[in-house]
Amino acid sequence: MLDKRLLSELDGLTIGLVLLLSLLGVVMIYSAAHVQGGGYYLRQLTWIGVSLAALFLVLLVDYKVLLGLAFPFYVLVVAVLAALMVFARLVAGTKSWVTMGGFRAQPSEIAKVALILVLARLFAEHRGAHVRWPRLITALILTAAPVMLIVLQPDLGTALTFLPILLGALILAGLRRRTIIVSLVLAAAVAAGGWNFVLKDYQKKRLTTLMHPTADTRGAGYQILQSKIAIGSGGFFGKGFLRGSQSQLRFLPARHTDFVLSVVGEEFGFVGIAVVLGLYVLFLTRLFLVAGTARDRAGVYLVFMVALLLAFQFFINVLMIIGLFPVTGVPLPLLSYGGSSLVSTYLAVGLVLNIRMRRFANV
Repeated sequence: MLDKRLLSELDGLTIGLVLLLSLLGVVMIYSAAHVQGGGYYLRQLTWIGVSLAALFLVLLVDYKVLLGLAFPFYVLVVAVLAALMVFARLVAGTKSWVTMGGFRAQPSEIAKVALILVLARLFAEHRGAHVRWPRLITALILTAAPVMLIVLQPDLGTALTFLPILLGALILAGLRRRTIIVSLVLAAAVAAGGWNFVLKDYQKKRLTTLMHPTADTRGAGYQILQSKIAIGSGGFFGKGFLRGSQSQLRFLPARHTDFVLSVVGEEFGFVGIAVVLGLYVLFLTRLFLVAGTARDRAGVYLVFMVALLLAFQFFINVLMIIGLFPVTGVPLPLLSYGGSSLVSTYLAVGLVLNIRMRRFANV
């Protein structure tokens, strides 16, 4: 149990921002999906309750203990991802889901938390100015295992979100100039190989359509164009709640998931978008600031990787809805519909709050 001293260090503002963004998400999910039925907003409310419970469970245990369990947890999650390739059924063209009765979860979201923990454990004792090759190669292997399994599902959008986790760890560990050059060359080689041997035709089309969305208005460019129309039609103050034509008449695809911010723009205009973006900036700033208060290196790594991951997902989603990034299926943290994404975000935030609460404890 948490004693009074630890409870007094609980960051109520960050928890408040998380809940506010989550509840705003429920409102926008209702607006975006109530016409088609399915009770998506009610499911999201349920997931918020589950996510809150998960967050407070993380707070109960000192993050040092969680780091001690990092490798077994990582192995378990990777094993589940591997099992999906054999036993999972295709859902929306991917083998990404564990389905038991009416319950469905996406283990790849939890794999982000597992990777954050295991990389923090790996680099916790690192003291040099630059990371050495054995530790670097180990980090690359630990990242590559879940990423390759997720690519094979295939789910490139989720796989992409693992890269800022690795990048965050390596930034703190310190990279030599030679290592950066070699890494860029390898990345270029992997990108070329991925284009020729991994990416499917529809995924290639999403990338090429980014430069010329009007070239395929009925296909790959449709989502980007409809998102731009929705945001642009909102003007300064928006059309009003439940009055967005692109969302209410179902022209905008994935409006309660990937493009929920487009619905905000259509119904609440520039003002609504500005308020939501301001809340995210405040939320992410508070996460990054915790890194400076952590009591040890492991805490710094944990906080920085979590903050960089959520900031990356935020920026990718924003760029995606305005047509500056390919449509990759990266949800907007807390606002988009999705139980697994919500739980993993709350778990990650719980780690940051855990570190802040225990910043005065003995190392």
